[in-house]
Amino acid sequence: MRIISGKLKGKTIVAPKHLPVRPTTDFAKTGLFNILNNQYQFETLSILDLFTGTGAISYEFASRNCENILAIDMHAACVKFVNSVFKKWQCIGCEAQQSDAFLFLKKCNESFDIIFADPPYDLPQIENLVTLILDRNLLKPRGVFILEHEHNRPIQTKILPDDVRNYGNVSFSFFKSTT
Repeated sequence: MRIISGKLKGKTIVAPKHLPVRPTTDFAKTGLFNILNNQYQFETLSILDLFTGTGAISYEFASRNCENILAIDMHAACVKFVNSVFKKWQCIGCEAQQSDAFLFLKKCNESFDIIFADPPYDLPQIENLVTLILDRNLLKPRGVFILEHEHNRPIQTKILPDDVRNYGNVSFSFFKSTT
């Protein structure tokens, strides 16, 4: 894996082999950040990266000068790895914490400009993420929740996504703040 743009462009991420992850492809990351580049000034954003895994999405935001990134994963090895990369690359204001994403969201009292989630594709309650984030007003005004999911598994929720983009076997569903 590599960083595709920004001040960390070209840096490679070599994650330990034992991590339980499925990293987002460079093709999909490029498409996602092309969309976001046209909508946001990254320096001022607060980011929540759920199911962070290797932290690849968080590093892309940090590479674009985001200094308020919180990465959440339930696996201690993932959190340890992500924090080590944040430290190595001097990503100020970036932190990984160990937590179940659903428990974190239920207790969270912050709001974010962008919430990104890349859960396991076979996660049974994947649709509950949308409801939980929007019902708890965890997005700032004009904020967006981006859910990565398998292309052939559309997200079935009462709340329809504002946009869906497909990149090979990967889809991103975009849900905008209701405030």
